Amino acid sequence: MLETITQSTPAHDVAHSGNHDERHDERKLIYARLMVASTNQPNDDALACMLASLSLGSGDMPVRLGLDEAQYTEMLTTHYPGIDMNKFSIAKAEEKIDRSDEQGELFELLYVNKADSDPSRKWMAQIVVAGCMGGNHLWQDLGLWCREDLTRLMETNFPELALRNDKNMKWKKFLYKQLCVQEGIYTCRAPSCEVCVDYASCFAPE
Repeated sequence: MLETITQSTPAHDVAHSGNHDERHDERKLIYARLMVASTNQPNDDALACMLASLSLGSGDMPVRLGLDEAQYTEMLTTHYPGIDMNKFSIAKAEEKIDRSDEQGELFELLYVNKADSDPSRKWMAQIVVAGCMGGNHLWQDLGLWCREDLTRLMETNFPELALRNDKNMKWKKFLYKQLCVQEGIYTCRAPSCEVCVDYASCFAPE
């Protein structure tokens, strides 16, 4: 399906270097093809990881990473001109529960804390919100390859939020906690995270 491209193994793939199954190799090829076509922008790497995963049905993302068709096409043209990824988009099962209010609040939280006016920040906010609707760790649902990929994504696109997560809380937990704080809802009665009985749930390794 894809031509073989020689490229050094990305840092986020080191943890998987021992896994040589055909599916993983195909994902690496798709990633490499995208990066060769990329325009050297900050989000190129993260988007290439997510698109490669999406194309193989990995992660838990809706079709086009949660973007509408026009946004998806513009995103591809901006970051990977000449690449047609539409044929690689695989949709997950439709979300039957209406979570539009929740999605709107998450998007607003991310959007008001974006790094700058680059259109890529808005796309990434929408993509992260779509990932938050999944049931696994956020980096896994997004189709990223390790938690560090997600941390870099947050630092690049939403630096103020990234700075607030100074205790390295799991990102999905952290984002929802920000919504609670924003609304003045404090569901945790522990004096600090370190002594909370749910500490492992929020801070355990991903």
